[in-house]
Amino acid sequence: MSETLLFLIPLLPLACAVLNMLFGMRLPRLVTETLAVCGVAGAFVVTLLLWAFADGDGTRAELFTWLASGDLDVSFALNFDRLAAPMTLMVTGVATLIHLYAVGYMHNEGDYARFFGLLNLFVFAMLAIILADNLLLLFLGWEGVGLCSYGLIGFWYKKLENAKAGTKAFLVTRVGDVFLGIAMLWLFSLTGTLSISAINAQAATISPGVVIVLTLLLLLGACGKSAQLPLMTWLADAMAGPTPVSALIHAATMVTAGVYLLCRLFPLVSLSAVGMTAITAIGALTALYAATCALAQREIKRVLAYSTMSQVGYMFMAVGAGSVAGAMFHLLTHAFFKALLFMAAGCVIHLAGEENDIFKMGGLARRGPVELFWVFLAGAVCLAGVPLTSGFFSKDGILLAIFTHPDPLYKLFWLIGVLTALLTACYTFRLVYLVFAGKPRGHGHPHAISMAMRWPLWPLALLGLLGGGLNLPTLVGGGSWLQHWLGELAGRHVEAEHSLEWLLIGLACLLVLSGWGFAHWRYRRFVPAESGLIGRFFLHGWHADWLIDRLLVRPFTAIAGFCALGCDQTLFDGTLAGLGKLTNCWGGLLRRMATGRVSSYLSAFAWGFLLIVGWLLLELAGRGSH
Repeated sequence: MSETLLFLIPLLPLACAVLNMLFGMRLPRLVTETLAVCGVAGAFVVTLLLWAFADGDGTRAELFTWLASGDLDVSFALNFDRLAAPMTLMVTGVATLIHLYAVGYMHNEGDYARFFGLLNLFVFAMLAIILADNLLLLFLGWEGVGLCSYGLIGFWYKKLENAKAGTKAFLVTRVGDVFLGIAMLWLFSLTGTLSISAINAQAATISPGVVIVLTLLLLLGACGKSAQLPLMTWLADAMAGPTPVSALIHAATMVTAGVYLLCRLFPLVSLSAVGMTAITAIGALTALYAATCALAQREIKRVLAYSTMSQVGYMFMAVGAGSVAGAMFHLLTHAFFKALLFMAAGCVIHLAGEENDIFKMGGLARRGPVELFWVFLAGAVCLAGVPLTSGFFSKDGILLAIFTHPDPLYKLFWLIGVLTALLTACYTFRLVYLVFAGKPRGHGHPHAISMAMRWPLWPLALLGLLGGGLNLPTLVGGGSWLQHWLGELAGRHVEAEHSLEWLLIGLACLLVLSGWGFAHWRYRRFVPAESGLIGRFFLHGWHADWLIDRLLVRPFTAIAGFCALGCDQTLFDGTLAGLGKLTNCWGGLLRRMATGRVSSYLSAFAWGFLLIVGWLLLELAGRGSH
């Protein structure tokens, strides 16, 4: 059947990953790189060709029965619908450009087969999440992206900090995966199925109290992958990986998996007002937290990492406000301009002689290729929300959805979102000024930037600037294409008076101008200065690692040490060892009695006979007295 062609989308990158892992180092480097790029590009082409399959209710394609036991019947099946189609197209399209960029970025890397194999395998796992028809297949992809991120973040594992960053990402995201696994098993026990569509259809039959708990479990699972409070500490350290990894994992794919999960199960989570408020609150607090941290960072990729965390917080806020279309719109536009910023940052680092500290850069607008400044600026204005860019339309659509929510508490979330937007403009233009303006402050030897690294930036720049057309509001003559495309999957349709929309647009423009004005005043003639107490507090991410270490890691280590030393070694091992020694001691005594001498045995017999006779005499004497 033609539906089975849908399996080509995830299987093409999987096949190329397997080939590169098995034979990549034996093939010419060009062949290995071509396989990696073609696997993802082929999936992009197939997605375009099969786009019509997403019309209506979508298309379900089953390859085989995966598990069948009792009531459990899980098929290896894909669901290509109106929610999955644009996400699939974005992931495969952006991943193709990142793979092309990686060919130039990793041209001196010796272990290239492992890198491209993991990169392809990561794309397969992400596509499994997007296209999964059931929660078990989704969980397979969910764990797959975690495993691949561990390998990719710690790719240069010979440096201890890189290996630790990969391990940290793996362990922190596993915490969220536990909650998702609990929710998955609980849903199966309630509905008797793991099919996502069937669970959404039966969601109304689940008791409200159980829905609240399930929503919170799903939220915690999503927080792990999407680096939201309280499971956000891994993302900034994940910048230890190669820049293409940062662009793919931390801009377009893995960090948005949590958002996609909540959107996919939106018919369930939307039944709980408490759960929706919790989703919004987590998103708002994370957005503000990450924006303040980004203001004080010195490493270029760490600024972008905290920015990613903040922007994903906006997506959570959109889901919590009931606007799936708003969340998906920002997810798509963010993927374009953030992947662009990360890839341009890689070029900047090359140009600065592998220097990451933005305080040691400066003047790169005149030192490097002229287009580098312009494409970086294109991504920056999208991130800052400059009017008419895609970031402006997607972010302000979310703020409008929050402002028009009937719950008064959402006005507080809106204020947090507005403050975050102001901080976003500040740290974005701060980054631009410190990197490109002024005089050079570094002494690193510039490295050449190949065309393979430069030309993939232009499509992303155009998509970032013009991507707002995906969901332009009617206020500016748009047709809200994404809202209409998603249909019933779009969630709450946001409606507001045009006067209110214009007022919010004016506020957004004022925020951008204020952020730019602050950065221009403070950083156009940059003079390095020591960070104050607050600056160091933000620089170290509010000391979240220190706090988690004191509250969770050290108590857990102490309990584990007590169990290992106090219980296991002292009590259990000590008891068993003591019993063994006691038995050995008694055995030694018995062994001394078995001398093999007849005289010793006769003597023992005589003494035993005398003891028995003595005991009998005592018994007879006692009975005679009675």
